[in-house]
Amino acid sequence: MKKILVANRGEIALRIMRSAREMGIQTVAVYSEADRNALHVRYADEAVSIGPAASNQSYLVFDKILSACKQTGAEAIHPGYGFLSENAAFARAVKEAGLVLIGPSPEAMEMMGNKLSAKAAALKYNIPMVPGTEEAISDVQEAKNRAVEVGFPILIKAAAGGGGKGMRIVDRVEDFEEQMHLAVSEATSAFGDGSVFIERYVSSPRHIEIQVLGDTHGNIVHLFERECSVQRRHQKVVEEAPSAVLTPEIREQMGKCAVDVARSCNYVGAGTVEFILDEKLNFYFLEMNTRLQVEHPVTEMITGLDLVKEQIKIARGEKLSFKQEDLAIKGHAVELRVYAEDPANNFLPDIGTLQTYRLPQGPGVRVDDGFEEGMEIPIYYDPMIAKLITYGKNREEAIERMIRAIDEYQITGIETTLPFGKFVMQHEAFTSGKFDTHFVKNYFQPENLIEEKVDEAFIAAIIAAQLMQQKPQQGNFASAVKPESAWKKNRTQF
Repeated sequence: MKKILVANRGEIALRIMRSAREMGIQTVAVYSEADRNALHVRYADEAVSIGPAASNQSYLVFDKILSACKQTGAEAIHPGYGFLSENAAFARAVKEAGLVLIGPSPEAMEMMGNKLSAKAAALKYNIPMVPGTEEAISDVQEAKNRAVEVGFPILIKAAAGGGGKGMRIVDRVEDFEEQMHLAVSEATSAFGDGSVFIERYVSSPRHIEIQVLGDTHGNIVHLFERECSVQRRHQKVVEEAPSAVLTPEIREQMGKCAVDVARSCNYVGAGTVEFILDEKLNFYFLEMNTRLQVEHPVTEMITGLDLVKEQIKIARGEKLSFKQEDLAIKGHAVELRVYAEDPANNFLPDIGTLQTYRLPQGPGVRVDDGFEEGMEIPIYYDPMIAKLITYGKNREEAIERMIRAIDEYQITGIETTLPFGKFVMQHEAFTSGKFDTHFVKNYFQPENLIEEKVDEAFIAAIIAAQLMQQKPQQGNFASAVKPESAWKKNRTQF
């Protein structure tokens, strides 16, 4: 394998290319018109334009990706995450074109891509499941009867879904019919599949996932867990490894279950088995993601492994070079997803130009990004700017380093999730480890960030006034003031 095409963009494309370069493998970038000047395009050995900015006219078009492989002589495709990474039809097209997909088989994607077929596969290995239906259900009355048997509150979930779409929490039987109709309608609109199923709603869940690796020789191992419970809109913002609450015994049990889930679909490559953990530390299978995860760096930090390199080795047919007993957790890692979003305004995207962009540095700090100062955040794609990862000998040190790194990370021109990340790191619920997926709802008040910004602006104004009084002879001080932030320009709306 001498040349790999990376069918993605931004920070994950760069992250894959760097590992490939260390292995002596050439890389090919693909890019839309919006990404013509992107860093991953400049970093790759070759780059191919694949069309307009909209992803459905560029990054999601099979033929354009395959044509770029043919044009450049790339032998394999790494899909990263998002876009085509879990598309079984694309995986099949890659195979039919005589190319290698650095990922699992189309069959594994299909089986685990549907929550119901994934549950059916996992049940063969007696994996713990949340009480509910084991098949899609469309008859409202039948579904209501089953919900009464399981007991309220109930969670209605889209079988083909993800990201919180097609999901409804129902507390009372009187509301069930209306909520089921809404869930089916949303699932149909989002996924083209209105199939839903029901589960008992775990009221205070933690989101725990287990990283797995499987080779083509039947060897499967787990690389321990990641805690991903700090979320907004059912999507992760803060992740860490290991979890603050798992005992060695529960970790071993969850790891074995994750390996069994992977074995149930003959999994090859890097994947993640997700569980929910209740307040009594009982765990239940949730789903399997058949790709590299955004939060994979925290696993790399505590294991010393490069997951992208392992993916490539597996795709080349190599055996895993280690066994389960060779793996151990060393230290602690925390990741903050730095989004171009305004946490003080319901985490709405805040697209614009990176007027100032300075990265944090120092011991235990890693930044995976795809931007530089002066670049614009495109409106066409996910608004994530970077992943900020810190590592320490223990959880306390990793958190302390994250706070320091957030303070050092300078971004102006847009609002980001950096202030929210600092709020999380300093909150007693997080530092104590006593939190769940309702962290944002239970503890976060946007007003806190607004007040902090007002205080910072007030202090900055006092300092500026003092400087002007002390050094009037040095010229016009106003010319040295940084450009106004987007928040200051629009502060009257809060």
